[in-house]
This record gives sequence, structure tokens and C-alpha cells, in this order.
Amino acid sequence: MKEEKFELLASAEALAAALAAHNDGRLDLAETLYGRLLEDHPDYADAAQHFALLMHQRGHRQAAIDLIRRAIKLDAHRPEWHNDLGNMLAADQQLEPARTAFIAAIELDPGRAEVWNNLGAILQRQQHLDEADFSYRQALALNPEFVDAMSNLGNLLAVRGLAAESAEYLCRAFVTAADDATPKDLLGIAYNLLGRQDEAKEVYRRWLHEAPAHPIAGHLYAACSGVDVPLRASNAYIEMYFDDLAKSFDAKLLDNLDYRAPRLVGRMLAQHASLERTMIGLDAGCGTGLCGAQISPYVERLTGIDLSSKMLAQAKQKRVYDELVKTELTQFMHAHPAAFDLIVMADTLIYFGPLQSVVDAARIALRPAGFLICTVEALSLAGDTYSIKPNGRYGHGREYLVATLQTLGFEILEALSAVIRIELGRPVDGLIVTARLPVSRPAG
Repeated sequence: MKEEKFELLASAEALAAALAAHNDGRLDLAETLYGRLLEDHPDYADAAQHFALLMHQRGHRQAAIDLIRRAIKLDAHRPEWHNDLGNMLAADQQLEPARTAFIAAIELDPGRAEVWNNLGAILQRQQHLDEADFSYRQALALNPEFVDAMSNLGNLLAVRGLAAESAEYLCRAFVTAADDATPKDLLGIAYNLLGRQDEAKEVYRRWLHEAPAHPIAGHLYAACSGVDVPLRASNAYIEMYFDDLAKSFDAKLLDNLDYRAPRLVGRMLAQHASLERTMIGLDAGCGTGLCGAQISPYVERLTGIDLSSKMLAQAKQKRVYDELVKTELTQFMHAHPAAFDLIVMADTLIYFGPLQSVVDAARIALRPAGFLICTVEALSLAGDTYSIKPNGRYGHGREYLVATLQTLGFEILEALSAVIRIELGRPVDGLIVTARLPVSRPAG
């Protein structure tokens, strides 16, 4: 009996030494010690399991799988070992055996959220989407703060075309995993999507405290808190915000947001403009030039203006503009009276609150019978004028937009409700309006 106790003590000490070497990163020594221990004690299940983890860490997949199976054969009642086996098999692309291993772990202990999540990942890879959905939700029922399960479920829902629900889970994962390095603008957006506006406001408040002169922090805090809301987004905000977005802008809008404003502009032009190409056009707030290709077939000359030099650099590559100018659009239009036959403002007015001044500038810059095509994000209630949204953009009421245009002498040719884009799985309702000045130029 004493000899048996001594052997157990010696083997436990040997395993402790191997684990210490393993944890310290002395992997060659750990491998030697595990190997010797199993030579002396071939039925030592714990040694086989830890040796399996080391072999997997070192990229020896089959040796790792053989060792963890050896451990399980010696002691089949350890759910964490079945989970280890499942992970190793999954890494080796052995999906069905991995699935069997995860199910075995769950049968031993159904309360392990990480195993349900692992099972869900395998089921998703096998295209068993309903079962994967169930597994991820089981993981979250056990651990509502499980970031990996939130992300996995969000991605699965996106594959299934459930964009709004997908966005909710992805945003939950994002805010749960957030730390000091998380971009504050994105964190605020995520909180707003989740309906947690107080937390979004607090993110922006802290950001503004850290950087009192930061134009994006200031604008978003005002938008979210309602304190000192500007009548329009500042030039500094527009320039910084869009300079940051320029390189990825097209991909995000077209691939992720199903951005529809350019197509809507093209539709309006097809209905109301001539293909004789006699017009002089202005793309006011042209960004990366997504509307340029829609406008160019109808104009003899096309100018694009924007405050972001980096957006203009992207627009230049599209080769549809005769001139690109870095400038503030209201000032530019005032400085070019009766210079254009067509002005397009797609997703430009969403950075203005009251529209009187910018529409009046367009009136000044247009020739008699000139066209104005513009989009806004719609406010839904009758009598709404304009208001800033927590995301920093302004919404406008249909009656207000139409009345502003008519007051300044425009005839409304068409005013359509339309989805401007799909944002985080939700349609953004908007308006696209085509208006025209009379042949005889209005006074003012």
C-alpha cells in the first residue's frame, strides 16, 4: 500500500513538473516529461490529456487526437475532454466525429455554454442551420454574456437573411467585448441600435471629455444628448468623418448597406432629363462619386464638390467628373450664380437641419428651368420639420421639404418615398425629390 501511494505521489509530482514546463513555454522539456510519464504510467489519463493539448499546440494534430482519445478511453466521464477532442477534430476538418464528441460532452454535462457554442459551429459548417441556431441559443441561455456565441449566432442569422436580428446579436457582441481600445463612434452606434441611448450618450460624453475639440465627438454627443444641437454638421465634422471612411466607403455602402440613392437619382434623370447632353451638372456633396456615373450621360460637363479630399481622391478614379473641387457646397453655389442646369444632392441634406439656406444656394446656382434632385432621410409624423438623429444625421419631413422648395420658387416634378439604404438590417426610409425652377428665373 505504501509503495502504491509513493508511486501515485511520484506520478503527480512528475505531472506537476511537466505542467510547469508547459505553462512556462518550455515545450521541448514538457514534451519529454509527458512522454516519460506515460511510458512509466501508461494508464495515467490526466497525463495523456495534457500531453494531447501540448501536441495540438505544437501542430501535431493526429498525435493530439490519439492522445486525447487515449485519455477518454481511460476516463470517459470528463465532459471537458470530449470537448477537447471535438475541438481537435474540428481543427482537422473531421466534422462528423467532432460533432459526436461535442454531443458526448453535452450528454455528460448539458450546462456548458462553450460546448453548445462549439457544437453550433460544427453544425453550421455542416449546413445544419436550424440545429446550429438552437445550439447557439442554448449557449446564450446558459451564459447571456457569451461573446463568441452572440457573434456566431449573428453571423448565422445574416447567412439566413435575417439581417435585423443578425445586427442585434453582432452589436450585443461588440458592446459586450468593448474595451478602452474600441472605437468610440462605433460603440455609440452599436448602443443606439440596441436602443441603449443613455449608454451611447455616456460613450460620447467620455470621448468629448477626453478630447474637447474633437469634431466627431462633439457632433455625436449633441445628436445623442440633444444638448447644443447644431443647425448643420460642421465642416470639421464632415471633413474628418468622411476622410476616415474614404477608402472603405464604396464597399460599405454598396456591399453592406445596399445603398440605393445613385439608382434613385438615375431613375429621376431618366424620367425628367434629356439625353442630348446639353446640361452643365453639379454633384454637390459628391463623396466618392457613386452618383457620377448616373449623372454623366445627361450632362455636357460635370463638377463634383466635397469637403473631404480623400473622398474626392476616390471620385477622381471613377473618371466621370470634368472637375473636382474641395469646398463647402453652400458657399460654392453662392459663388457660382446661374452656372448649372442640374444640381444633385444625394445624401447631402442629411447633414443639414433647416434647409432654407442650402436650397436657396441651389436656386442661385441654377439657371432658369434648372433641375434639383435631392434625397433626405424621412421623418414619419405629419407636421415634422427636421430633427437630428442619434447617429448624427438629420431627418426631414416630407411637407417641410416640399414647402421649402416651393417657397423658394421650385416646381415639384416628383416626390417619392423610397428606402435609401439598409442599415444594420433595417431599411432607412427616405424621400427623393425632383424639382425645377421656372423658365423665368425667380427674384432674389
